[in-house]
Amino acid sequence: MAKLEMNDYVGAIQGKKQEAHEKQWLYIEVNAKELMEELEPGVKNLTTACKAMLDMMLEGDGFIVEPKSKSKVAGALTVRYYVDNLSPERRKYSEVN
Repeated sequence: MAKLEMNDYVGAIQGKKQEAHEKQWLYIEVNAKELMEELEPGVKNLTTACKAMLDMMLEGDGFIVEPKSKSKVAGALTVRYYVDNLSPERRKYSEVN
């Protein structure tokens, strides 16, 4: 079975954000290792999961756990995504930080 690609992870995160928005939650927290294990049990694809998580960050989102290196601690990457405003006009986190 081929590993998932970044757009697969992006779609999964977007789905989680939309579901939380519909439940009127303020935010969700996503952990890279947990996301990878949920989407690809038994597959090591952490780099792709992390890249997708970072790509999905918008202005106002933040890190709960931001690893200092790209080694094994990348699985600890945890992001808080605010879902009260899913407007496509929100700027990417990378554009403002």
